[in-house]
Amino acid sequence: MKALSRENIYCWSTFSEEHQIDFHSFLLYLIEGNILIDPLPFSAQDEKDLLDLGPVAWIIVTNSDHLRAAEQISKELGVPIYAPAGEEDAFSCRVVRWLKDGDYVAPELKIFALEGSKTDGELAILFEEKTLITGDLIRSHEEGKLTLLPDEKLKDKTKAIASVRRLAELPNLETVLVGDGWPVLENGQARLADLLKSLEA
Repeated sequence: MKALSRENIYCWSTFSEEHQIDFHSFLLYLIEGNILIDPLPFSAQDEKDLLDLGPVAWIIVTNSDHLRAAEQISKELGVPIYAPAGEEDAFSCRVVRWLKDGDYVAPELKIFALEGSKTDGELAILFEEKTLITGDLIRSHEEGKLTLLPDEKLKDKTKAIASVRRLAELPNLETVLVGDGWPVLENGQARLADLLKSLEA
């Protein structure tokens, strides 16, 4: 696992030949217990790092297309899966809690339910008011530049743009960690504002 811009956020990744970008999973290091987000399968080194970082309390899946290895890891570690309330019919695995807009998983972890993406109620996660973690809707194919899921995959582009606008208004945002592509480690709010401006042009 790689430590990111802050010592309590870790990442492991795999390269998608089909999409020509990295897919990422994240670990948030918390006193209450660590949280895995959209977990990919672990390499041997990732698994060692996971054990060194302490117990996992929850797994959060941002959308049904990012289930990845969550079910297997949930069974192996004996930890619950949390998933979007808008997708209760889309998960075949056991989900302990369905997350809605405005929910808190921990005091420092707020949930946003996004509209207009390819799945209903896709989650974005705000960590300690400074770091945003996204699933599919917001991504990055170019360093330092955020983009939106292609139009043909959106259920409703107008609603998707409104979701981006909500996130761009977060006042203290520094970092945007995308599930697909390049992370934005600085000036996250400005990069979201740039994305919104390009969508509204």
